Amino acid sequence: MKLKVVLEESEDGGYTVTIPALPGCISEGETRDEALKNILEAVELYLETVDDDKNFNESTESVEITL
Repeated sequence: MKLKVVLEESEDGGYTVTIPALPGCISEGETRDEALKNILEAVELYLETVDDDKNFNESTESVEITL
């Protein structure tokens, strides 16, 4: 999966990272590398909760698409 991230330098130092495609998925870090590492963890947690919310029945089909 490829996601675009927005990496912003904070006024107080460090970085804030958001992912426009995943509303509310946000993380921070003292360095650029730390912020990017932290957003990966945030994405995993975000997607885990999405998977937990899905209730599939026997007729449900899962299909992957590329945009």
